[in-house]
Amino acid sequence: MLDTTQSDAAPPQDEPRGCLFALSQPPLMIFLAVIGCLLLSAALHDLLWL
Repeated sequence: MLDTTQSDAAPPQDEPRGCLFALSQPPLMIFLAVIGCLLLSAALHDLLWL
């Protein structure tokens, strides 16, 4: 039988982490900024030069 009791080594789950916690991570924000700049430049290229 598996022991499913909580051990003392587990970190406490005091605060829930959601979408705002994920968006506060710098690597994710850099990735989203690069993708956003690429989409913006492609849209501007289509609107202004084609």
